Amino acid sequence: MILLNTKKRFINLLIVLVCGIIVFILGLGTTGLVDETPPLFAAAARAMSESGDWLTPKVNGIFRFDKPPLIYWMMGFFYSLPKNEIWDGFGTLSARLPSALGSLFLMLMIGDTLFCWPQKGDKQFLTPIVASLGFALSPLIIIWSRTAVSDALLTGTLGISLLLFWRRMASEGNDQCILAWVFLGLAILTKGPVAFVLALLTITSFLLSQKNWKMLLRKINPKKGFLITILISIPWYILEFIKEGKPFWDNFFGYHNFQRYTSVVNNHSEPFWFFLYIMILASLPFTPFLYYGIFKAFKDFLKSSKESCNITDTLYTYSLCWLTSVLIFFSLSATKLPSYWLPAIPAAALLISNSFISLKNISKSYLFFWIFNILVLFGFSVAFFFSNIWLSSINDPEMPNLASELISSGIIFKAKLFFSSFTLLAIILFSLKSKNILLYLQILLLIGQFYLMSPIRKLADTSRQLPLRNISKLILDIREGRETLAMIGIRKPSLHYYSRQIVFYEPNTEEGLINLSERLNTDRRENYDDQPDYEYKSLLVVIDEYSTGRQQWSKINHQKLGKFGIYNLWRIQKSDLNKYSRFLVKSGYKSDWENRKVEKF
Repeated sequence: MILLNTKKRFINLLIVLVCGIIVFILGLGTTGLVDETPPLFAAAARAMSESGDWLTPKVNGIFRFDKPPLIYWMMGFFYSLPKNEIWDGFGTLSARLPSALGSLFLMLMIGDTLFCWPQKGDKQFLTPIVASLGFALSPLIIIWSRTAVSDALLTGTLGISLLLFWRRMASEGNDQCILAWVFLGLAILTKGPVAFVLALLTITSFLLSQKNWKMLLRKINPKKGFLITILISIPWYILEFIKEGKPFWDNFFGYHNFQRYTSVVNNHSEPFWFFLYIMILASLPFTPFLYYGIFKAFKDFLKSSKESCNITDTLYTYSLCWLTSVLIFFSLSATKLPSYWLPAIPAAALLISNSFISLKNISKSYLFFWIFNILVLFGFSVAFFFSNIWLSSINDPEMPNLASELISSGIIFKAKLFFSSFTLLAIILFSLKSKNILLYLQILLLIGQFYLMSPIRKLADTSRQLPLRNISKLILDIREGRETLAMIGIRKPSLHYYSRQIVFYEPNTEEGLINLSERLNTDRRENYDDQPDYEYKSLLVVIDEYSTGRQQWSKINHQKLGKFGIYNLWRIQKSDLNKYSRFLVKSGYKSDWENRKVEKF
């Protein structure tokens, strides 16, 4: 049943929109890209925009077949807008907007769905806001929606598609289901076949739970819809395969889909129950209400299986199928990453709103879950009051002064004050038996985005990324004769992004030195922007301070050009590099760059 109160609907969406802008958009381009994956996406997208090749993603002169092109196309679109270098000085706003917009539009879809199809006992105006904020304030959503990678865009396109499928099944009219299939096609163009598999598992498990599943299946028109999805998603795969052939097939389907699922890649091995743990973290500090929402949805499903149930009352059953599908599918995967849980968070947010509905009345359940939630908040407060214990254990070689900087910046003090106030307010509202306590605490957490997250992001950027931006600027200022650029030790793709140069990345080992010497003579890559002169007599080397102490590097004659943070910029004569490389070869060391995947991040 779609309610026709357009004024209330508009106000509801406006509130959700403002909240979404606060969480996802404000300050989006004020900090640099975080290594190591975001600069790869941003560099590929910028290369598309500037080279005009919108078919094949390339980074640092190498094909990047890790992900389909939609994320690159969207980033590239923003990079192509007039005067981009003026309104997007760091280039990070263009790179992050697709992720932020994907989450923002999904947030609006969550709110609008709950407003137009209110569940039993629902507060029509407040519950959509609670569900939307339950999604937006998830720690994982906050992080990935402001990160220039494809995970948030997949969550947005797939989440919108799945909600549109349910809306069509719940609708009494003969509305078309085209948009649901369109967004499913976009999801496949964002991260590949996994989007189709998750949608298939969710819809199939939901249909099997319904007695009138045949009618519901006809409503979403799978024959026509699947054709629409194919027409949107498949052409790029075909064109790319025709152009690049086996390397594309082996890299994208073989490695990044089949091998990632069936075997452990990049040491991302986790136990089978890993995502049960991530589910707890992803909904903090309101995880207790997610579990109650799951329990209530399962209980209602068992009840509806015995009695006739209106399809408009099945949103939480659908959400349970959605969350369970993601949980089972990725739990079976050999490679596990926290970001894999993102597609389940919209379903988790809907289930949290189910708790908001069910726990309005003062009951034993109400008391238990709010006491549990207050204990969670109290735990955060205690953790920050005893921060001197865990701050001393921080050992990040890229930010050696992080602990002292956290204290001197006042962030730790602000965190103590915020979470103490948060806990105290929760206790006061609980004692007053407020029925909307969950919403009030969400609003306070939303305010905390200004209070805490902004200074944290700026501190992290100053410590981690500012040195790389400064050293990239110095490279552009002092580079002679289009010198080749190399980075030794800690590998940072953002050096390529900010310097716009081909960068040869090597470890600080003896083999790494031999590799660099050989690759400068044989590994000739093309750069769309500024082609290096591989024959020039010298090269520039960015080397971290931990690597400068290694014997093979400290003994090479070098000119020190500058230092920013832990990074040094040297100029090395190729003759000196080749001479020491020959010495190492005679000493028994060998190159290994041809036997490994060079610069695969």
